[in-house]
Amino acid sequence: MSKRDRVALVTGAGSGIGRAAALALLGDGYRVVLAGRRLGALEATRDSSALPDNALVVSCDVSDPSAVAGLFAECRAAFGRLDVLFNNAGRGAPAVPLEDVTYEQWKAVVDVNLTGMFLCTQQAFKLMRDQDPRGGRIINNGSISAYTPRPNSAPYTATKHAVTGLTKSTALDGRKYDIACSQIDIGNAATELTERMAAGILQANGSVVPEPRMAVEHVGTAILSIANLPLEANVLFMTLMATQMPYVGRG
Repeated sequence: MSKRDRVALVTGAGSGIGRAAALALLGDGYRVVLAGRRLGALEATRDSSALPDNALVVSCDVSDPSAVAGLFAECRAAFGRLDVLFNNAGRGAPAVPLEDVTYEQWKAVVDVNLTGMFLCTQQAFKLMRDQDPRGGRIINNGSISAYTPRPNSAPYTATKHAVTGLTKSTALDGRKYDIACSQIDIGNAATELTERMAAGILQANGSVVPEPRMAVEHVGTAILSIANLPLEANVLFMTLMATQMPYVGRG
C-alpha cells in the first residue's frame, strides 16, 4: 500500500494530544478522520495542517453508540478503509476526595474514557477485518495514571487501569484479523489540560509542587512511529514522559 492510501482516525482531535497526533499523521501523508465533539476545534486542527484536503472532520460523542457507528460509516464512505485508530478522547473529573465524587461525575468519565474507547475499537474491528488488505493498528491513549494514581483521581485512574485491560484484550482478539493494538502512556505533555501542573499540583504527601512538562509535539512523533510499524511488529506499551517529572520514585 502506498503512503497516500493510508487512513487514520483520531478521536479527540480538536486539541492537545489529539491535535498533535492528527497533525503528525497528516504531515506524513495519511488521510485522517478528525473526530470530536467541538466542530470548530476540529476545523482548526484541519486548517493547521499543510494538507487540509486530506482531513475529514466529523462531530462525534464517543460515548454515544449510534454516533460512533456513524463516525466509522463516514470513514468507510470517504476513504474505503482504516489503517490506524488513535483512541484518544478522554476526560477527567473534579479533583475532589473519593468520597465526594458524585455518581454523575463517575459515570461521565467511564462513559468517555472506557466505554467510548470500547465502542470505537469495536467499530474499527468490523472495518479492519473486512477490508483488503486486511488488518490495521489501534493505539490507545492510556496514561501514567494507568499505573500510578494522583491524589483525588479515582474515576480517571480507574478508567485508565481498565484501558490497560482493554489494550491487552484487543491485542489478543485482534490477532485473527491482523489487527495490532498498542497503548501509549503519557506524562505531562504541555497542553491546556496540564497547565495546572506547571503552576503547581498536589502531591501524595500533601505538598503542592510545579512539575516539568514536555512539548506535545513529541507525542505526535511517537504516535506516528507506532503507526508506521509493519503489522508484524507491535509496541504493546510505551511510556512517554517529561524526563524530570516526579513519576519514577513517586511514593
